[in-house]
Amino acid sequence: MVGLSIGEKYFIQGGIAQDLRTDGRKRLSPRPIFVETGNISQSNGSARVRIGATEVIASVKAELGRPSALHPDKGKVSINVDCSPTAAPMFEGRGGEELSSELSVALQRCLLGGKSGSGAGIDLSSLAIVEGKICWDLYIEGLVVSSDGNLLDALGAAIKAALSNTGIPRVNVAAGASGDEQPEVDISDEEFLQFDTSKVPVIVTLTKVGRHYIVDATSEEESQMSLAVSISVNRQGNICGLTKRGGAGLDPSVILDMISVALSVSERLINTLDSQRAAAEAGKDEL
Repeated sequence: MVGLSIGEKYFIQGGIAQDLRTDGRKRLSPRPIFVETGNISQSNGSARVRIGATEVIASVKAELGRPSALHPDKGKVSINVDCSPTAAPMFEGRGGEELSSELSVALQRCLLGGKSGSGAGIDLSSLAIVEGKICWDLYIEGLVVSSDGNLLDALGAAIKAALSNTGIPRVNVAAGASGDEQPEVDISDEEFLQFDTSKVPVIVTLTKVGRHYIVDATSEEESQMSLAVSISVNRQGNICGLTKRGGAGLDPSVILDMISVALSVSERLINTLDSQRAAAEAGKDEL
């Protein structure tokens, strides 16, 4: 936890009440975001995202697997987050393990929808190769390198950027397999299909401090929160998931207002991610 004096707490809360935060931002103004892609050569796709002093890395690894019996026409995606003990003192020991688990579950809910797959921001059907027999399994790993608040949004942005950087090898399936026989496949080393991220959402977290809520909270601001609502929104303006932290209740009208803010902030965030990713990849092409 962030250790603050009583005076510092009043200063943070008073600034938010007057719409002037300690770093000069307004309540609904995010910090600048910086994106790099293709950092990890051993993965199918990767990205590094920095928001203020918060820095995270996401990587995507694709492996052939077998679809589940419940969803034979879909591939599978798993998301796991690791909080580096060097990122913050609170990440040492069980504190880091608990936060890693909490972030992993929240990302699953925001990006993959319910257990049925409804509302999923990642199109699992696009990962199927042979129904009931072969599919792609995507293993998404997130690493928190340094932390100054808003980890969930930073990880969501990094995962979207990493998926945009992901190339899935083309698979040719041999004809002739019948019944329960597993078909033979040939995985190309040269042809790759770009992963479609048009419906992959970003996450916008609104943190309530006092009577007001803010976007992109720092760790000091998060230490004063009563609750936080994280809303995942894609380019089409569809709500893909929603999670809440904190025990305080919310009036339905406030939730609707939060969703309206999240829609506006997410549009700007998606445009920023797209432009930064394009600029990063253009810079690599020039090298």
